[in-house]
Amino acid sequence: MAQDNSNQSNFTLSSAIEANFDGLVGPTHNYAGLSFGNVASKSNAKAVSNPKQAALQGLEKMKALSDMGMMQGIIAPQERPDVYALRRIGFSGSDSKVMQDAYKQAPHIFLACCSASSMWTANAATVSASADTSDSRVHFTPANLTNKFHRAIEPAVTGNILRAMFADESHFVHHQHLPENDHFGDEGAANHTRFCDDYGSQGVEFFVYGKYAFNDSKPAPKRYPARQTIEASQAIARLHGLNADRTVYAQQNPDVIDQGVFHNDVIAVGNKNVLFYHQQAFLNTPSVQEDILRAYSDKPFHFIEVPTAKVSVNDAVKSYLFNTQLINLPNGEMVIIAPLECKHTPSVKAYLDWLTSEDTPIKAVHYFDVKQSMQNGGGPACLRLRVALNAKEQTAVNPNVLMTDTKYADLRNWVNKHYRDSLHADDLVDPQLLDESRTALDELTQLLNLGSVYPFQKK
Repeated sequence: MAQDNSNQSNFTLSSAIEANFDGLVGPTHNYAGLSFGNVASKSNAKAVSNPKQAALQGLEKMKALSDMGMMQGIIAPQERPDVYALRRIGFSGSDSKVMQDAYKQAPHIFLACCSASSMWTANAATVSASADTSDSRVHFTPANLTNKFHRAIEPAVTGNILRAMFADESHFVHHQHLPENDHFGDEGAANHTRFCDDYGSQGVEFFVYGKYAFNDSKPAPKRYPARQTIEASQAIARLHGLNADRTVYAQQNPDVIDQGVFHNDVIAVGNKNVLFYHQQAFLNTPSVQEDILRAYSDKPFHFIEVPTAKVSVNDAVKSYLFNTQLINLPNGEMVIIAPLECKHTPSVKAYLDWLTSEDTPIKAVHYFDVKQSMQNGGGPACLRLRVALNAKEQTAVNPNVLMTDTKYADLRNWVNKHYRDSLHADDLVDPQLLDESRTALDELTQLLNLGSVYPFQKK
């Protein structure tokens, strides 16, 4: 498969695969504690962050998966601070004045416009494989992320970046994000899983929602918000032309949302014919199982349920046991990509040791240090967007966004050149940081051959 001219990827072209596209941590990575309902985000508010270390940690995980033979891509971060959003709400003057005035008059809004949350690309979009869609093309719908202002300003640029990565219209379709209203609250692939016998064959698309937007009589969380509505999930299924008989909707347990499980991928993860989930993940687990089996037809399917008695919800959230990547290596072995926190949480480590010693489809666990992301509320699964691709679609992906040895070295050099070693929330008002970020992103778009995807490039 063609890559950048100077090097080849460790990935080998095959009939159909599931690729991982990880978000590159942005230069303004900070701990502002913006995400109500995300325990890790709130508990680390105001801590000093390490943008350079965070970006390098993310690159190390990408490179490791590439070295395992996986197709691994890179998704560029957003431009931050977002002075355009600040101008929309009444701040004016030079960029520096806009930032200074916003910081003084509306500090929480200013901090939201500085968030590097686009690193968590599980929330970038929902992606449907061509084997599942009515026109046999891969469909992308950027998430509108309406529940949090700091994320709701992402979708337009996310769409620009995805279109630059997956540009061939004969293979890829890009939809506008859903209407920007809580009724259609959509958090992307963090609440979406695809089951299949083979990545290239028709599968079952599994949508998990937190509430009904138009029916107050239905169960809903009381403490923390439900960020995904069933109406949003149904809208995406329509846009993508999915087969109703092979589409399943399940409600997340409102009680676990109120315990800090803000997305389904914090309490469940799936891959191929496996659903790995906590006992308390769903509102009606027997019904969820029946619906999946009915849609999946007569082929073998594995439900791996983690009992509360073995791993509490608190330990699952603290360690991000389910915000792990469940992947198939090129040799067919199914493995878990986990944060070190799983290894350091006794109940979780004991369970994973037991799981991989038993006769289950999951054969091994690989641990990675992504502490900078974990402290802000995102584990390995938050950092990646999964895209199932057949052989022709693989060759149609922008090759410059795929990880190679040379690309890894170039991106490490880029991070070391442009990123600060440490950053406090108060540092974000420094106008030099905006200039540094724009310079870095302009260079990055050339490294990844994205063209002009940021507003500052279109002036």
